[in-house]
Amino acid sequence: MKILVNDGILESGKTTLENAGFEVIITNVAQEQLDKFINDEGINAIIIKNSTQIHAELIDNCPSLKLIANASTNNDNIDVIYAQECGVQVVNISDASANAIAELVFAHLLGMARFLHQANREMPLEGDVSFNTLKKHFSNGTELRGKTLGIIGMDISGQQVAKLALGLGMKVIAFDVEYQNTLLIPVDFYNGQVIDIEIELTSADEILKDADFISLHLATQDGYVIGAKEFKKMKNGVGFINVAQSGLVDEVALINAIESGKVKYAGLDTFENQPTPEIQLLMKPELSLTPNIASYTIEAQHKIGTELATKIINSLHV
Repeated sequence: MKILVNDGILESGKTTLENAGFEVIITNVAQEQLDKFINDEGINAIIIKNSTQIHAELIDNCPSLKLIANASTNNDNIDVIYAQECGVQVVNISDASANAIAELVFAHLLGMARFLHQANREMPLEGDVSFNTLKKHFSNGTELRGKTLGIIGMDISGQQVAKLALGLGMKVIAFDVEYQNTLLIPVDFYNGQVIDIEIELTSADEILKDADFISLHLATQDGYVIGAKEFKKMKNGVGFINVAQSGLVDEVALINAIESGKVKYAGLDTFENQPTPEIQLLMKPELSLTPNIASYTIEAQHKIGTELATKIINSLHV
């Protein structure tokens, strides 16, 4: 059987597949050439990321295709129901990137709370002539210990964020439509010890009202999850994080909330207009910005490749 790796997995995943008897073709095929390549090469399975679209027309045009493997936690770029109706299996990663996502959340949180994202911009420019001025300007940071983190969406990455927050001594409150009342989070340590901690589950409105910091962990939704109305409900001086999906946050409303002082700082890893974020976002000093790298660590990419390879092998029974 032939597998096309269109958006890339690391060598560990490729080796696992080849050892199981698959022929692995690693190349990046343009969207408009994808169905032709699949048919010309007799591709049976394809590994993709969010940048590749697998729609009904492509599925109809590619009868050799038996499985779609998505190196992402959501399948917004795949016509999943139609694929399944046509007998094409769809698999995606579950928790391979959860820790990478959670650590990026705290990279933003810790950096913002101590204004590292701003100090790192200004020190190279003025550090030699305005050291004491900058010191005074950035000396009113805050500690995360004892603060309340609100998590909207308790998927695997949201739960991992909760674990890291608990380890830092934060109070964690959460909202998820799939859970009610409380959720037991196992916090595991390097020496094998595990402590189960109960997380309070509440409404999204309560999180907006009570949290000192808010982190989103949701799949793509119809319309904004956080807009002007939601920002208005938040505490004054709140810290806000979105490393989940683009399109969840009204970016104009976010800028307005920053300018009014409602939002003290925000961290973004995804943007409405990727790969060309709005210049108003890029120029806002209160924003800590990363270019959609949440799941991109060496460890996560190895885990993603291995997890997908295992799921492909189990699904196609080679």
